[in-house]
Amino acid sequence: MSSDTPSYTYEQAGVSIDAGNRLVKAIGPLVKSTMRPGADGEIGGFGGFFDPKAAGYKDPLLVAGNDGVGTKLKLAIDTDRHDHVGIDLVAMCVNDLIVQGAEPLFFLDYFATGKLENGVAERVIAGIAEGCKQAGCALIGGETAEMPGMYASGDYDLAGFCVGAVERGEQLTGERVAPGHVLLGLASSGVHSNGFSLVRRLAEDKGWKLDRPALFDQDRLLVETLLEPTRIYVKTLLPLVRDGLIDAMAHITGGGLLENIPRVLPQGAHAEVDADSWEQPGLMAFLQAQGNIEPGEMARTFNCGIGMVLAVEPSKVELVRSRLEDAGEQVLAVGQIVEGDKGCTVRGSHGTWSAKEDWEAVHLG
Repeated sequence: MSSDTPSYTYEQAGVSIDAGNRLVKAIGPLVKSTMRPGADGEIGGFGGFFDPKAAGYKDPLLVAGNDGVGTKLKLAIDTDRHDHVGIDLVAMCVNDLIVQGAEPLFFLDYFATGKLENGVAERVIAGIAEGCKQAGCALIGGETAEMPGMYASGDYDLAGFCVGAVERGEQLTGERVAPGHVLLGLASSGVHSNGFSLVRRLAEDKGWKLDRPALFDQDRLLVETLLEPTRIYVKTLLPLVRDGLIDAMAHITGGGLLENIPRVLPQGAHAEVDADSWEQPGLMAFLQAQGNIEPGEMARTFNCGIGMVLAVEPSKVELVRSRLEDAGEQVLAVGQIVEGDKGCTVRGSHGTWSAKEDWEAVHLG
């Protein structure tokens, strides 16, 4: 090699292998803290093993899902609050598994950034580990990608992948739902992880002071209410699912109540939601007022205070309510299933909105 030719290195190009190795070493204890039957809690190999038999399953169906956090990440980055978005990442995946009756078993994450710095990745992954503990699943691996030129300084992106299991024949498909079923809602912990492009637009246009107490909650900063992590419902719902007390569940994410409830209904079942049957949380009322958002738009953009909807036979409603409240959930009666075209109608004092099977929302009143 000529002495006049510069010697290039990967680090000069913006990628530090040493930084990546330090990160793996730092998160080792976090990963180990998520150990559960079936997973050993170690990382470092090319893949992670999980033993369903050791987890107690005899003839399991595997259920898989993946998701991200959306532009909530941008708000976390802009305000240097990285500790809880990992919980959001796990929640968006595991809440999708429990609605099919599946217990989340293991989780893998993908963290991508332009440059590893300032311990941000460790804070994010600590949140992922906390989310996994809340859901009872093991963090068995992941990928950290340092990609100079792909992301602006300080930016990063997250993706998660989760696998769960349910014994064959016990999966929830919605086929047991019929006219007469009662719809129960479990309270959300805030905006969760959908609708943040609109939230951030409002924050910019209205000049919100994120570091000041919220108008609707003087004990908390506005940014804290917005970044409240998505509630994880797995541990409270799984025992009731296994006892056969719930016939279907809908995770209320993008599309809101209108578009998510029909996803778990059979043909001939129509969900009627009474929007006046619960009080809209202060944060939701604040967003609606700040953006002059039409009620129908609220019903298909935000969760409106309901993070999960359950379809339950009338004879089981009080037992389900009692057990969930004992487990710490706020349970609300939000509607019922009636005979009709597969879909959902939200009725309230401000109007009536309906979503048909093809997810087209229309204003009826």
